[in-house]
Amino acid sequence: MNRAIVGIACWGWLGLSAAACAQAMPDPADAGRAATAGPVVVELYTSQGCTACPPADALLADVARRDDVIALALHVDYWDYLGWGDPFAQPAFTARQKAYARAAAQQSVYTPQMIVAGHDLLEAPRAADLAALIARHAATGDLVQLSVRRDGTRLTVEARAATPLRTGAVVQLVRYLPHVAMTIGQGENAGRSVDMANVVTSWVAVADWDGRGPLSLTTAIEGAEPAVVIVQEAISGHRAPLPGPILAAARVE
Repeated sequence: MNRAIVGIACWGWLGLSAAACAQAMPDPADAGRAATAGPVVVELYTSQGCTACPPADALLADVARRDDVIALALHVDYWDYLGWGDPFAQPAFTARQKAYARAAAQQSVYTPQMIVAGHDLLEAPRAADLAALIARHAATGDLVQLSVRRDGTRLTVEARAATPLRTGAVVQLVRYLPHVAMTIGQGENAGRSVDMANVVTSWVAVADWDGRGPLSLTTAIEGAEPAVVIVQEAISGHRAPLPGPILAAARVE
């Protein structure tokens, strides 16, 4: 498996559908559940060059205040051609979004788009729909018990599945900026001041795990940026594994 996790694209440039609805990916329920639930991961695929994105950015900032949610904004690069190069956009994040679309058997991607728990795809997200999905995933409990501990530049990750996983999983380390405020210089949002929460700067896979026995690993962690660890099911794909449901996530303290 390619150890770097990457992301994807949006409406208009790629000829995407404008339909706004939640698309469910394969349900991981039959893999067994743990008794308790950790925070629910909400990924927002967004761009400073997208006129429809600021309301979704604000919605993500709202849920980012919740202890039971890990909210992450991944900026895609396919809007940059309109004249504003989003300084936080990465081709890897565009690739990750596209991989989610392939896993859900979709032919296109959309911005803004939220993905809840690696399972539900929510286009043009509304607060009520997002709240319902968060509540649903919080009620199910985690499939994996996860603990993380930082000691200087060393991060220790331990995980144990409630029951053996039906497929393997990927352990990922995510770094982000808690708050970014700036004015857009060009493009569709030229002159607009934006406040963005939890802007992802890196998303890296650090280990594969078969999910059968307990996992214990140590990896390097540098710098002061906040971090989270995400354990995510790997779905078999035509060329490479695709992102599946998120089995557990934890903040690095």
